[in-house]
Amino acid sequence: MKLSSWGRLDNAEHNVQPITDTQQVPSALLKSAPGIAYGMGRSYGDVCLNPGGTVWRTTALDRFIEFDEESGKLVCEAGMVLRDIQRLVIPRGWSLPVTPGTELITVGGAIANDVHGKNHHVLGTFGAHVRKLTLIRTDGTRIECGPDTLPDWFAATVGGIGLTGLITKVEIQLRRTPGPWFETETIPFTDLEQFFALSADSDPYWENSVSWIDCVAGGTGRGLFMRGNAVSVDSKLAPRNRELVVPVVPPISMVNGVTLRALNSAYFQFHRRQTGKKLMHYESFLYPLDKVLEWNRLYGPHGFYQYQSVVPHESALEATSAMLEEITASKQGSFLAVLKTFGDHTSPGMLSFPRPGVTLALDFPNRGEPTLRLLERLDAIVNDVGGRLYLAKDARMSRKTFEAGYQRINEFLNFRDPGMTSAMSRRLMDN
Repeated sequence: MKLSSWGRLDNAEHNVQPITDTQQVPSALLKSAPGIAYGMGRSYGDVCLNPGGTVWRTTALDRFIEFDEESGKLVCEAGMVLRDIQRLVIPRGWSLPVTPGTELITVGGAIANDVHGKNHHVLGTFGAHVRKLTLIRTDGTRIECGPDTLPDWFAATVGGIGLTGLITKVEIQLRRTPGPWFETETIPFTDLEQFFALSADSDPYWENSVSWIDCVAGGTGRGLFMRGNAVSVDSKLAPRNRELVVPVVPPISMVNGVTLRALNSAYFQFHRRQTGKKLMHYESFLYPLDKVLEWNRLYGPHGFYQYQSVVPHESALEATSAMLEEITASKQGSFLAVLKTFGDHTSPGMLSFPRPGVTLALDFPNRGEPTLRLLERLDAIVNDVGGRLYLAKDARMSRKTFEAGYQRINEFLNFRDPGMTSAMSRRLMDN
């Protein structure tokens, strides 16, 4: 069948092998390797794709195995979707410590890409809260590893983009939460200096913070700084569960040169009038785009490129300004532009993306060569200051850029499963 990732840049034929039971994993891998695991398909580029080859569909591995309400230990299969975990444990006083901007991903995908969230400066990455995982290699070998058990295998698998084997079972340490509600605050800022000042002031007191930035307003970087803390409130409050859906793929991208400046200006002006503190349900605050189903269709039949970089703190102001200026000059803006500071946590994986610094995430409609040339210019800015790009969102970086950003790649290759392959691994690692 044809499969694509969330960026919808390609829609190629794959040999899809559903896995419905952990007991069948060794034989399934032996029979149909080489291949790669495919969960919800919410990564943006080609990390989960294997055009013309095998993918193992893991979403049926969705069983809870153990949940200790006293200690917060959760054991589940790796195809479990984060939303199902959150909806089970939050009413019981626990939550996943770290989640990305969508909860519609699998646990296995969260580990393979070592995802991060709005609270990285406090709690680091998803993998930092995994206590144990079971990995099945394509030769049938079973490996149980964790931060204290076969730690090298664990470090290779967390952030290892699915190339060390197929994850089947995971133990996660949850954290206490007062409930599903967040006290939030939105603060407009007019330039990047204000953003950095707000980040510095917020980090000691606010667990979650992120900014939307207007990347077509020039290199100044006006935007909206959003922060939030979980709070205990009257349990009679009810969340708004309205969902919208983009029903079809339009013939052209709805995010284009005609609409983008107006969209960004309207978004900024509307939310500037809505500033201040308010209560928000965790799903609305942490995962706002999940309320718009199939929103990736808005980018039209050619899809879009997601581009996320991280640059060191000492170079962040200069590099971020330079990227915004390049985007403005190209007349190819992004509507979903997100800016955030990472904390000083050491990521657990050899190929984990987060590092101390500032991360900028951007969506660009696929306009072919002009878009690719813009992204290459952004690469040059990131490379010049010693930054890196996020593998979970990449579809086109060069091997040179990859190797410059991920210096532990040679160490990682010692743990590669030769039966695991993807479009990304062939592009960046030969096979």
